[in-house]
Amino acid sequence: MPVELLPRLRLARDRMDRDYRSELDLDRLAAVAGVSKFYFVRCFEAAYGETPMRYLTRRRLERAQDLLRFANLTVTEVCMTVGFSSLGSFSAKFRRMVGESPSEYRDRWAARGGPRVPGCYLFMNGVLHLGGAPKRDDDCAISEKPRSEGAQ
Repeated sequence: MPVELLPRLRLARDRMDRDYRSELDLDRLAAVAGVSKFYFVRCFEAAYGETPMRYLTRRRLERAQDLLRFANLTVTEVCMTVGFSSLGSFSAKFRRMVGESPSEYRDRWAARGGPRVPGCYLFMNGVLHLGGAPKRDDDCAISEKPRSEGAQ
């Protein structure tokens, strides 16, 4: 793997870290790195020791662990918030990585009695978003239209 490709692979990995909730596929990630998707997979795995999709899945599951520990959310809300579209797939991958189901994990941490942030607070304040990545400030810009003189 060419050394000059490393910064572009890092850009793709940073994109996965930042936008893990979004629908990221190999074509989009390879475009970030500026190479074909097949070459991207080989180089990414050589550089980071796992395929891009495995890295993205692991990143999503790590974020799910955080939410299950500290937020008062259902497993389904966590699943959708971290970018999975299938609860069954999420649960199976979570169990494979962590060794217990998401609800068992959440319940074990809840039994410790630590404070949990209410889910409604997280959603209402824009900390979490169901079904994809949060809107960025530049996506949410409101353009004010001038009022006509007759309108009140």
